[in-house]
Amino acid sequence: MSLPAVIGLAWAGAAVAMAAGWLWQRRRANAGIVDVIWAAGVGGSALLYALLVDAAAWPRATLALLGGLWGLRLAWHLWLRVRNEDEDGRYRHLRTHWQGHQGAFFLFFQAQALLVVVFSLPFLAVARNPVDGFTGWWLAAVAVWLASVAGEGIADRQLARFRADPANRGRTCRAGLWRYSRHPNYFFEWTHWFTYVLLAVGSPIAWLAWAGPLVMYAFLRWISGVPYTEAQALRTRGEDYRHYQRTTPMLIPWFPRDAVPDDPLQTVTADSPDSPDASRKDPE
Repeated sequence: MSLPAVIGLAWAGAAVAMAAGWLWQRRRANAGIVDVIWAAGVGGSALLYALLVDAAAWPRATLALLGGLWGLRLAWHLWLRVRNEDEDGRYRHLRTHWQGHQGAFFLFFQAQALLVVVFSLPFLAVARNPVDGFTGWWLAAVAVWLASVAGEGIADRQLARFRADPANRGRTCRAGLWRYSRHPNYFFEWTHWFTYVLLAVGSPIAWLAWAGPLVMYAFLRWISGVPYTEAQALRTRGEDYRHYQRTTPMLIPWFPRDAVPDDPLQTVTADSPDSPDASRKDPE
């Protein structure tokens, strides 16, 4: 099957799934399902391209396994949140902004179907790779995938534990990886996309694999990731989150900075939940 036909099939499947998701959110007033469908759609596109694009078997099998497992893990994690929690604050904000207009939500869902295609482009580069068998690039790709997916999974679990404790309502998670980055889940999600850059080495369209980390960084840093998440955090956590912003790196993990001298939250006691020695359960 030609590449345009395969891409068109991926888009059609995503568009139908997003239309079903729009109907689901209309009945339940929870637009968080769009994230579940996006993750499943991108992961599903890895399987689709591995099956339908004609090139070496080894990179296609690797793509199906790594891309499929990544999408399955992320979609399941997001589904548990959608199923068990109220609508995410970002989508409640959109619902208020659009005054519940379902036409706006439908267009939003269909825009996410297009983004499924955009984020599937690195998979095409891998699927077209004629280099078969084990290589140093393949081993490096698997190492990056393992580290990134494990890191994102750890960050997600730490955040889920924190959110599950009612005592943490209105407060900011600073436990585990969240001590070193305000968005460690986003960081590992971003580094995960370098997997396909490495797997695509030798492909005639290897350059296309760079769409993954470049586009993902742009979305996380400036469009739909950090800006929306932090705006919601400031609305719900106020000064606690401002303190977190002043002391903790935004994306790339590093050691936290000292609080500024006039910071009203800089002093904590050993018994305070904000103390480094305090026992915490782990979101944002």
